[in-house]
Amino acid sequence: MDINKLQFESDKILTALSKKDKDYFLSFAKKLIFKKGKLVFYEGGIATGVFLIKRGRAKIFNTGIYGKDQIFYIYKRGDLLGYHALLCNEPYEDSCEALEDCEILFISKTDFDNLLQKIDKLKLLLIQNMSHEFGVLVNMITILAQRTLRERLALYLLILDERYHNDAIQKSIINLPREDLANIIGTTRESLGRLLKEFKDEKLIEIDKRTIEITKKDTLKKIASSLN
Repeated sequence: MDINKLQFESDKILTALSKKDKDYFLSFAKKLIFKKGKLVFYEGGIATGVFLIKRGRAKIFNTGIYGKDQIFYIYKRGDLLGYHALLCNEPYEDSCEALEDCEILFISKTDFDNLLQKIDKLKLLLIQNMSHEFGVLVNMITILAQRTLRERLALYLLILDERYHNDAIQKSIINLPREDLANIIGTTRESLGRLLKEFKDEKLIEIDKRTIEITKKDTLKKIASSLN
């Protein structure tokens, strides 16, 4: 499966706007700081606005009946989030937590409603992105239900490699708690640990404490190629 079919395109909403419209959008933004582990918004909470990640990463998740989190996605710099609830006029359907110290731009519901009226292209871009995200979630459900753990780990490591890419050093260092990674691929932390050791022994990845770096991307792609 094409990795792009498992990537939201929330970072393309603002970049698709003209410079004038983008600057106007950002003129309403208020800078907020969220320390690692703090909730940006929570499931069932009243939608108060939208959020644009300027620095850091955050996870979107639901908490199950047994207290286990199901992580749907990891947002990075440039991603716009939280607008689904506003467009539907409903409470947040999931929670968002800072995975690291984050600088986030916040635009209130009132200002966001105004922007939808003033920027003609914005509403269309949001609807297009929501449609794309629906397809992404369908693909994720299919993968979790039908693919082996080894295939799932290979694929999600490739996805995270893109999410954690650092342009400054031109490499990716995946820095995600093992519990979160296990939740993403739908397994236990113990099973994940055994498989990560296998990947390390096969020299597909390097592990330094809790960080992971892919060393043989082509081989991981072959492991995940059965997803086509």
